[in-house]
Amino acid sequence: MPDLLVIALKLVLVAAGFAVLPLLIGQIEHKAMAHMQGRLGPMYAGGFHGWAQLVADGVKFAQKEDVVPRAADRRIFKLAPAVALVPYLLALIVIPVGPGGQVALDLGPGVFFALAVMGIGVIGAIMAGWASANKYSLLGGMRVAAQLMSYELPMVFAASSAAMAAGTLSLTGIAEQWHWWWLPWQGIGAVVFFTAGLAELRRPPFDMPVADSEIIFGPYTEYGGLRFAFFLLAEYAGILVLCALTTVLFLGGWKGPFLDTELGWLWTLLKVFALAFVVIWLRVSYPRLREDQLQRLAWVYLVPLSLAQLALTGVLKVATA
Repeated sequence: MPDLLVIALKLVLVAAGFAVLPLLIGQIEHKAMAHMQGRLGPMYAGGFHGWAQLVADGVKFAQKEDVVPRAADRRIFKLAPAVALVPYLLALIVIPVGPGGQVALDLGPGVFFALAVMGIGVIGAIMAGWASANKYSLLGGMRVAAQLMSYELPMVFAASSAAMAAGTLSLTGIAEQWHWWWLPWQGIGAVVFFTAGLAELRRPPFDMPVADSEIIFGPYTEYGGLRFAFFLLAEYAGILVLCALTTVLFLGGWKGPFLDTELGWLWTLLKVFALAFVVIWLRVSYPRLREDQLQRLAWVYLVPLSLAQLALTGVLKVATA
């Protein structure tokens, strides 16, 4: 019973973090974009620095009418937001935040489990596009499928490089085996992994599936109210999971110059939010890529780079064995 109680408490903490941290990332994005792009609107709600903007957005979504198109596949249409959101919670369960068992569930093949459930989250957007009975939504869903097929491969290769370097598929084991001198030769894998993750999340400049100037809002065109809010929450939850995985695989997780024992989770959170700021920074800095540019980036650059990183890791492992 004590072990079950500990696991239950860990799951509750993960659920609480899943409910709060994505919203915090969303609030940071509001403020960062307001400053970087001169957007004054998000700076007024609630008075001081627009602290209530996120609350105002939540109230707005709650008040909107929940409409299902007449020709839509109602069951798939209603299920899609949950399919887009819940997998990121499952991925967060296996990501360690600190040493000494500070993880809800330490799976042996934790890397592959996290990447697999992240792919399921992308399927939620494909389901939404297909079930909406809207040609623009269907086109957006097809673009999501194309991005998933293109960027899943370099993402897995880059993660495999970190797992090969550590000699384990456990996320906790990878973080424990990580050393500072890994940064120079694992840097290519980190960039590939992070870029491919942004593309899978459809974050700018990889947001062709929701290109408002071309296809309204892609798979989410027919959604309103809380269902639409769940898709937005899934996007921020995906940012949280991507940044957390990048932190554990390539940045040492909870390791830092100090506080790398019981308070190591502070380093994990610091690195996660630093990477989340990079995600926001990229959004406000670069225009949307064209579809051919997206595919070229994946197959001409990221796949060869990830394979080269994997080969380099194998050579170094053999040389140091």
